[in-house]
Amino acid sequence: MHFVPFSIVPSGFRISLGLHEDQRGFFVKTFHSKSFTESSLPTKFEEDFYSLSKKNVLRGLHFQVPPFSHDKLIICAQGEIYDVVVDLRRDSPSFGKFETFILNSKIPEALFVPKGLAHGFCVLSEEALVLYKTTTIHSPEHDKGILWNSVSIPWPCQNPILSARDSSFPSFSNFSSPFIFGNK
Repeated sequence: MHFVPFSIVPSGFRISLGLHEDQRGFFVKTFHSKSFTESSLPTKFEEDFYSLSKKNVLRGLHFQVPPFSHDKLIICAQGEIYDVVVDLRRDSPSFGKFETFILNSKIPEALFVPKGLAHGFCVLSEEALVLYKTTTIHSPEHDKGILWNSVSIPWPCQNPILSARDSSFPSFSNFSSPFIFGNK
C-alpha cells in the first residue's frame, strides 16, 4: 500500500491498493492494519457499508458530527465515481476548500477521509458499487450533510439524481460547523 496525503488536508490519504491479476481475474487487498498503523491511521473500524448507485446519482455531502464523528475508508469496487471531500474544520487553513478524485474498479485505490471532512460522490459509469468503512457506528441523529452545490465543486453532472434528504441539507454558508481544526 502506498499512502499519498490529500493536498488540502494532510491527515486524509489517497491509498494505492495492491492488485494481483492472473487468468482468473484479479484480487485486491483493501485494508492492511500494519500499513495503516505505520501511517498513523486508525485500524479499528466499527461498521462496513456498501451502496450501488446508477449513473448521475450524487450522494453527499455527508458526515457525522461529534460525539459520533468518524473517519471513513472509501473504495469503488465496481464502476467509476467522481469523489469529493470538503474541509469543515473551523480555523483550518483549508476550511471550505475541497479536493476531487476519480475512483474506479480498474485502478485499485481507496480514500481515507478523516473526521471533520464532508464526503460525497457522483457516479460516472452506468452503475457503481462503493464500499465504506467507518470508525464509529452510524448515529441517525448525528448524521448530517451540506448541500452538494453550495461549495463551487465542479460536479460532472449538472442535474444529478439526489435523495430528498441530500436535497434538503443546508448550504455550506448556512452550516455552523462543530469541527475545530486541531481537534481529533
